[in-house]
Amino acid sequence: MRSWILAFAVAAALLTAPVALAAPTCQDQNGDTIKCGIQGAMPVGWTLSRQPSGPIFPSTSELLELISVIGVLFALLALMPEFDGTRAGDWDEQEGDRDKRGR
Repeated sequence: MRSWILAFAVAAALLTAPVALAAPTCQDQNGDTIKCGIQGAMPVGWTLSRQPSGPIFPSTSELLELISVIGVLFALLALMPEFDGTRAGDWDEQEGDRDKRGR
């Protein structure tokens, strides 16, 4: 019964909470969002009439930079030493290791 009362109280609190509305935003002539009422702001609800004609593809130099960064990353991964963790020498000395070895 207590769980029903708690659930009802939570539901009532959530359903009666006031709605928070955000202030309207305006755009400038370039389509950037700015504060309404300042110089350069268009009226509320105005949108830029011209839309981008299509997807913007990266330039050739940007593609080459991306490929070289990924290549360097793979090269660094390839240069890492082999590690499978099965040998005792693969791990650093841990606390209490000297006691087990009798040193």
